[in-house]
Amino acid sequence: MTLGELELTPLLDGYLRLDGGAMFGVVPKPLWEKRAPADERNRITLAMRPLLVRGERLMIIDAGVGDTMDAKNAGIYALDRAEHLDLTLARAGVSADAVEIVLASHLHFDHAGGFTMRHADGALRPRFPNARYVVNEGEWEDATHPHERNRASYVADNFMPLQQAGVIDFTHGDETIMPGVRVRRTGGHTRCHQIVYLESRGRTAVFTADLIPTTAHIDAPWIMGYDLYPMETLAFKRQFLREAMEREYLIFFEHDPAIAAGYIREANGKTHVERVKE
Repeated sequence: MTLGELELTPLLDGYLRLDGGAMFGVVPKPLWEKRAPADERNRITLAMRPLLVRGERLMIIDAGVGDTMDAKNAGIYALDRAEHLDLTLARAGVSADAVEIVLASHLHFDHAGGFTMRHADGALRPRFPNARYVVNEGEWEDATHPHERNRASYVADNFMPLQQAGVIDFTHGDETIMPGVRVRRTGGHTRCHQIVYLESRGRTAVFTADLIPTTAHIDAPWIMGYDLYPMETLAFKRQFLREAMEREYLIFFEHDPAIAAGYIREANGKTHVERVKE
């Protein structure tokens, strides 16, 4: 997809399944299952869609779950990586060596798992050997000092090798990462969760990460039970949805199993997504 001088390519690192109740918080199952059918274990299917950005530099936003998850957890999450990041990068004509910036929305395992890979000698190293990894400093602090509520979401193997390799650059708030690309803190999901604005020639796209993970989450109160600060999510999301509709933002949905990108519209008091074909 072309956005002014930026070229945006949704990638895929496979699918996983998470508990539907956890994905929709206080929304009752009879409502959410109409949008996201559950399996016999109450899990819904989610994609993992990193975004490749060709601009002044070559960047990838998030990197999926990667290939280091153990068999037990792969079974729990019904992990399916028949379509995976290396494959979809190759289809986009890009090698891991060519990526210059890896930008993290946050460091949960389904977003940062692909930041590292295990080599033949058993060591974990950065998957993108020539890239700088850009991480919010507060998110790093929380990921490296987890508590009982968030410990399962942070896997040290996904990010500690980056520090050991000396390839991390920290941000400290809303900052420009490269021309046309800036981050904005939303909080809510994690204390320092951030979304990514992509802007060129008067047009704007937004990679919403876990603020609006799927098209089923476009209503303001449809908020994940995983969010540590749900009222913060609600406040930011209300404002953002108005902004996105008024300003015609192209939204990239990181976890939607069917729709990579679209415009949020409102008609007769109801919101819906106008899909954009890849």
